[in-house]
Amino acid sequence: MSTASHTTDHATDHDHDHGPARGLSRWLLTTNHKDIGTLYLLFSLLMFFIGGAMALVIRAELFQPGLQIVDPYFFNQMTTLHALVMIFGAVMPAFVGLANWLLPMMVGAPDMALPRMNNWSFWIMPFAFTLLLSTLFMPGGGPAGGWTLYPPLVLQTGSAFPFVILAIHMMGASSIMGAINIIATILNLRAPGMTLMKMPLFVWTWLITAFLLIAVMPVLAGTVTMLLTDKFFGTSFFSAAGGGDPVMFQHIFWFFGHPEVYIMILPAFGVISQIIPTFARKPLFGYASMVYATASIAFLSFIVWAHHMFTVGMPLAGELFFMYATMLIAVPTGVKVFNWVSTMWRGAMTFETPMLFAIAFVILFTIGGFSGLMLAIAPADFQYQDTYFVVAHFHYVLVPGAVFSIMAAAYYWLPKWTGHMYNEKLGKLHFWLSVIGVNVLFFPQHFLGLAGMPRRIPDYALQFTEFNMVSTVGAFLFGFSQLFFLYNVIQTIRGGAKATDQVWEGAEGLEWTLSSPPPYHTFTTAPEIK
Repeated sequence: MSTASHTTDHATDHDHDHGPARGLSRWLLTTNHKDIGTLYLLFSLLMFFIGGAMALVIRAELFQPGLQIVDPYFFNQMTTLHALVMIFGAVMPAFVGLANWLLPMMVGAPDMALPRMNNWSFWIMPFAFTLLLSTLFMPGGGPAGGWTLYPPLVLQTGSAFPFVILAIHMMGASSIMGAINIIATILNLRAPGMTLMKMPLFVWTWLITAFLLIAVMPVLAGTVTMLLTDKFFGTSFFSAAGGGDPVMFQHIFWFFGHPEVYIMILPAFGVISQIIPTFARKPLFGYASMVYATASIAFLSFIVWAHHMFTVGMPLAGELFFMYATMLIAVPTGVKVFNWVSTMWRGAMTFETPMLFAIAFVILFTIGGFSGLMLAIAPADFQYQDTYFVVAHFHYVLVPGAVFSIMAAAYYWLPKWTGHMYNEKLGKLHFWLSVIGVNVLFFPQHFLGLAGMPRRIPDYALQFTEFNMVSTVGAFLFGFSQLFFLYNVIQTIRGGAKATDQVWEGAEGLEWTLSSPPPYHTFTTAPEIK
């Protein structure tokens, strides 16, 4: 392939040796995009269970009012670390793993553009999270200021504080390197004839996500460094006593934090845009509008950050601007939901596990979108701010959104990765337990929030007891149902029924017509470029 000429020195013989004998150095030194993708996905799975265990500690404490299981400071550590582990350790590395596996194959490239850097960007991650989690065992304990790390609260963290900041810097460096690699691969290594507007949607969403990562990760690095100098070097960036402003931290943090939300959901849009057309046996409806909608969401994500800050006392003009900008971002998101539903409309649909997760994604992500619109209304947000309504909103976006799409992707591409079929019955059991668990877990939190229960607290008033009990039951149902997923993945990797082309090519070779008007054309989906 002509595009392979640039990959001068990285593809040594052992990189592409897929024999069974893989020593430790085989994994440590690999520059093969498939191996690195696998490493990212396995690391993500481990972090998913660690972050999930922290969530179960939180929900167990909240099963009843009063303090029964953990002390309040440890509870705050759990809320802080649960978020950092899930965002930077589970969701983002999973999508980078999917990108590593799939992007070169989808654009017809021999490997990622920068394979040695690819290896490095992965191996930073385990060390960063070892550092982050080790803070729990340091004098004074880990960070307890919430994942947003607001001063002055977070500056009360003990000797663990600099380790937390260093871990965040390492995660950011890893993300930036991964993003550079993805952009270089997509822009430079496409096969002849693979124009930008012929790329699969997953490739497009990752190209746009990578630009977001490069834009906002340095902002996070800058603001946590300012926190560090405030604590140890006598600066007063965020200390009112020295002429600083704690609200400035919020502005800088959320200028990173809001695009970050879209970094976690845009690749999910890409995954769903691959899966729905396959199981609907139809091409994606409105391909170009999906590309433009993705780009619009990415652009608008930079001008809505202060909708997290309606209650800090900003001018009315500021509140109005951020309110309208936030409502505007619902338009391209609505275009995507419309296109997914239109793709399924009159399709020859089948409901294998990946499609079930994709449909659940569309329905439940839309619920999260609607509650987001409610939060966008500035005067109403004064009522919702920092209540469980906000928790319900963003978990409906991130769990049935990002996490379900990762699970859909795993079921969808596992046969391609392993050569074996997963257990379909077990997959469907996992799906139904997950979808019931996630709704029992998060739906009652809307009611708790509307009734005024504040978030990030280990204790609460008696009137919130019943919904908290229901929520905790849902949490343990959802948490333990993931063991079926783990078992299914392990069994598929170890062996099973041989996978056939039909599994992942979807409609390839499956010519079909619908006779009713308007006339539908017989078509075959384009084969993947190998």
